[in-house]
Amino acid sequence: MELYNYLKSLHLIFVITWFAGLFYIVRLFVYHAEAKQKPQSEQDVLIKQYQLMQYRLWYIITWPSAVLASIFAFWMLFFTPLGQSWLQMPWMHVKLVFVLLLYLYHLKCHQIFKQLQKDEVKHSSGFFRIWNEGATIILFAVVFLVILKNAINWFFGVIGIIIFSMLLMLGYKLYKRIREKQ
Repeated sequence: MELYNYLKSLHLIFVITWFAGLFYIVRLFVYHAEAKQKPQSEQDVLIKQYQLMQYRLWYIITWPSAVLASIFAFWMLFFTPLGQSWLQMPWMHVKLVFVLLLYLYHLKCHQIFKQLQKDEVKHSSGFFRIWNEGATIILFAVVFLVILKNAINWFFGVIGIIIFSMLLMLGYKLYKRIREKQ
């Protein structure tokens, strides 16, 4: 049991740093897209700096955190008795689906990262602001699943965060309109 608690602690630490990396990388994508709207002299400085920040964040924090969070999760699930019992629970099956979605989200962020490293901006800053909510929704779903250990009740938490995200986006659009009028 003591080994399991150490593994769970390490897993949680790297999940937190993984999400921090995902949240911040998309914020850097927003800044990068907005820098493309600036005069060329500003673009040259800003884009180079954002590319460097993205590179360091992605390869020094985000990818290693994703790999280490997964290593500790697999270790817990497949090599400890408690973890093996979790694999029999329906809520864990739902959680693993969300983990798969998280990896798909991560891989899409990697694709966008590679494009921005070549200064190919294919999405607007508004798209990236909405895209950032994807990781938030996955985080809420996983936390509710793990805490409630129920394959159904997590749904209400996710609905709540979707509604909250929609309210945030409406607030952002309202703020943008007010800013544009000034």
